[in-house]
Amino acid sequence: MQHAVGAPLPPPHQPGHGPAADWSSAAQHPGHPGGPPGPAPMSPPGPGFAGPPPGHPAPPSHLPHPASPQHAPAPAIPDTTGHVQLPPGGPVAMPSAPPATGAPDPTATTLAVLLIGPAGAGKTSVAKYWADHRRVPTAHISLDDVREWVRSGFADPQSGWNDHSEAQYRLARRTCGFAARNFLANGISCILDDAVFPDRPVVGLGGWKRHVGPGLLPVVLLPGLEIVLERNAERSGNRRLTDEEVARIHGRMAGWYGSGLPIIDNSQLDIPSTARVLDEVLARSLASPPQW
Repeated sequence: MQHAVGAPLPPPHQPGHGPAADWSSAAQHPGHPGGPPGPAPMSPPGPGFAGPPPGHPAPPSHLPHPASPQHAPAPAIPDTTGHVQLPPGGPVAMPSAPPATGAPDPTATTLAVLLIGPAGAGKTSVAKYWADHRRVPTAHISLDDVREWVRSGFADPQSGWNDHSEAQYRLARRTCGFAARNFLANGISCILDDAVFPDRPVVGLGGWKRHVGPGLLPVVLLPGLEIVLERNAERSGNRRLTDEEVARIHGRMAGWYGSGLPIIDNSQLDIPSTARVLDEVLARSLASPPQW
């Protein structure tokens, strides 16, 4: 472990040595009440002592022995570690009204996007591509990635949805929300992806609004069921669901039609084309923020 600059650490305590022994012996000599020990008295020379060698006179007996060197306090070292004071992250406000001269450019605007869709809709792929190809710094925050930070005790919903898995999902959403607010407070856009269900508004959109703020722009990515089943079949690990589960989730996601949120059907679109459509949708959302 690295210690602060200054005097070296004292040696380990040994029986009969160290500060305790010195203080106790000093207390027995008058003139040193409770203080550190003074110079030790000189002992008479032992047998066979013939005096100092020629050219080296003996030191006067009335002079004390030179004190041990003392370490001067180290000067204050300026903070040169590159630490930068960051502004605190706060709730994201609604986008301001666009100037009358033209529509806002979403590719050059700092904003927060929530990409909603079922498993296999392509949310993660589109979000990564969109974040990689923007003209302003942009972060991709994946709910599944954050949820899988849990290693020991990971609650896999495929093994059965319970209070434990529900708590881990909520904790991951809150963690993603904190990260998004910190990115945005420092001028970095972000896109989050999550399978938010329309029939659970308090946990879904309501939770994201609490965690990030009302300025979050939700967009639904909803291809056809056949496309979703094909993409899910290409998955592996705990992110691959059964066909029955995929169909059930896709059916619940259909409830977003009529919700007022923008919906992109990317059944016949590749990832770059979907990202371009996403920019178009976001431009309209900036000009007329959705009420959700």
